Amino acid sequence: MSSTTTSSFPERIELSGEGLVLRDWTEADLAAMPELFDHPDIAYWTPIVSPFDEVAARARLDRDRQLRAEGTTILLAITVDGGAPLGEVMLRRASERTELGYAIGPAHRGQGLAARAVRVMASYAFEQLDAGQVILELEAENAASVAVATKAGFRLLDEPLITGEEKGRPYALQTWGLNRR
Repeated sequence: MSSTTTSSFPERIELSGEGLVLRDWTEADLAAMPELFDHPDIAYWTPIVSPFDEVAARARLDRDRQLRAEGTTILLAITVDGGAPLGEVMLRRASERTELGYAIGPAHRGQGLAARAVRVMASYAFEQLDAGQVILELEAENAASVAVATKAGFRLLDEPLITGEEKGRPYALQTWGLNRR
């Protein structure tokens, strides 16, 4: 984004492309969220809370709505037809960067959902938010996420690792980027 002020996102967002519909999470999705997010891989590789139960689902939906109202982050359900959620794609913006992230439910992996959702969300960032570049921050050891980044057209950037600790374990994130064409 070229501006230093962040405006609110639209109250409702639905994006279509690549055989997907990315849509707002709804109250009706609360029951499906634990099946998607309560999994060892998601607990290990993402900041999503674990265990992920109905209480965590409610907190995530409430936090999603708060962050959207603040104009910093949107979380959209990944679907093929606007119906059942198969995962989530995230867009977080700051004055100088637009970051994407994703999580796919274990039963829905291996279908290219993450790469397609990331490409659709990147298009939204370029076309609607005037982002010049979108990034993914990934651990090099997360082979599945590195494959998603590559498949979605991202390139590893020559930037220092982002290090820290979360959920009691250290991490080192590489930054991958995709520039507006």
